[in-house]
Amino acid sequence: MANNPFLLDERAQNLLKVLIERYIKEGQPIGSSTLARDSGMKFSPATIRNVMSDLEDMGLIVSPHTSSGRVPTVQGYRLFVDNLVTVKPLRNNLIEKLKLELQTGSPSDVIGKASSLLSSVTQMAGVVMIPRREQLTLRQIEFLPLTGQRVLVVLVVNEQEVQNKVIHTDRAYGPSELQQAANFLTREYAGQDLNSIREMLLCGMQKAREDMNRLMATAINVADQVLEEKQNSDYIMAGEINLMSYAEMGNVDKLRQLFEAFTTKNDLLHLLDKSIHTDGMQIFIGEESGYSVLDECSVVTSPYKVEDQIVGVLGVIGPTRMAYDRVIPIVDVTAKLLSSALSPE
Repeated sequence: MANNPFLLDERAQNLLKVLIERYIKEGQPIGSSTLARDSGMKFSPATIRNVMSDLEDMGLIVSPHTSSGRVPTVQGYRLFVDNLVTVKPLRNNLIEKLKLELQTGSPSDVIGKASSLLSSVTQMAGVVMIPRREQLTLRQIEFLPLTGQRVLVVLVVNEQEVQNKVIHTDRAYGPSELQQAANFLTREYAGQDLNSIREMLLCGMQKAREDMNRLMATAINVADQVLEEKQNSDYIMAGEINLMSYAEMGNVDKLRQLFEAFTTKNDLLHLLDKSIHTDGMQIFIGEESGYSVLDECSVVTSPYKVEDQIVGVLGVIGPTRMAYDRVIPIVDVTAKLLSSALSPE
């Protein structure tokens, strides 16, 4: 059991569990009478009201509008997921169906199937990050100014592989500025992989934003665009339209913003990128994601591997009122099956 910072007694835990499970199933605020009937414990109405009041004071449940019933908050869902949820094992026939679907086709076909399967089985949105390329180690970098605030970037990676790319900058840079920035980046970061370099640059930018010297600013401004594009893998998504069937996500403006985020991909890619560095399930509930467009959503992810190396992440996006007990094992098993399908025998 995960750490429970609220130190709830057994009675409070049981009532919170019943309330959240009932709300997930019905989507309506849960009242004291329903809890009394479903808890399986002989509590007086006054006792239940007192416990509900305590849970509300702790920020685990809230009473929406003027309703006498309560619904879980993000903190309530978090405690439920970490401590109270009872995960249901998948049926053998569902596991066999997933396995059979993922056994045939090219790697890109299999990844597309995995996204569609996650969507169809959960009736939510399924997403699979396309496997990252092999690690790219910086050997040397050069910046050459072009016309129209464009810069030609020449990257020498791994042993002798040369990659060229034209980027658009926010202002024109002179040859000497670019040469100094290139020298700085090569001197400081040669021999390190591109993903780590970008993280170190961003960290340095945040720490030294107030007194950043011009050289460092130029290096970050020019290199960040290159490294971000190198770092960000794409992803395949299926079933976004399923989210329209959930009443709490029926706000047209919110849905439009969410679908726009799926299209532009940046926020979701950054979220998936957080998960790829963790060898295990990750569950982001509501605002825990750090992106306001996902405040009404939960994202359940798991990394998948090729030859024991984590290369991507897959997951399910749905309302915070998702059936975690069912979604968690579906994501977990699908990640394991995709890993097996993509790894040579």
